[in-house]
Amino acid sequence: MNDSQVETVEVIAQKISAEIDHRERQPHIIQALLSKRQGVLVAMCDLAELELEEASSPAILVSLKIFNQALVDYSALGHFEIYERIVDGKEQRANVEKVASTVYSVISATTEKFVEFNDKYDGADDEESITNLFTDLSPIAESMADRIESEDRLLQQMSSTALKIPS
Repeated sequence: MNDSQVETVEVIAQKISAEIDHRERQPHIIQALLSKRQGVLVAMCDLAELELEEASSPAILVSLKIFNQALVDYSALGHFEIYERIVDGKEQRANVEKVASTVYSVISATTEKFVEFNDKYDGADDEESITNLFTDLSPIAESMADRIESEDRLLQQMSSTALKIPS
C-alpha cells in the first residue's frame, strides 16, 4: 500500500469519525468491510480462473490490478476503521477486547502477507513480472481463509454488543 493510499483512507476515516458517533456507524463499517471482503474474494476467484483458462498476460495483468486494489481497500478499511481502534486501546467493551486479543495476531499476519503480495505485484506490467503469480496467489487464498475465520469471530462479537448502550 503506498503513502497516498494510506493518506486517502486516513482522511476518509477522519471525516466519517467527525460526522457520526462510532457506535452508530459501527454496523455500517462492518457491512462495508464485509462488502469489501466479498469484492476481494470475487477478484481473487476471477484471477485464479485465468490460470485455468491459460489467459493472455494482458488479461492477467488487468485482473491482477483489480485484485490488488480490492485487497488494499479491504485491508485498509479493516485497519483504519476497526483494528486500529482496538490496538490503540479505544475499545471499551471487554468481550470485544477479549476476542480481539485472540484473533488479532492472525489478522495482523494476514495483513502483512497481503501487503507483501501487493508490493511484489503492484508494478507488474509484463509476462516476466507475473511468472510466479499463481504460485504466490495460493498462500494469499489460504491467508484470506484464516483472516475470514478470525475476523468473523471479532465482527460477530462487535455486532452482538453494538446495540447495547451503557447506562
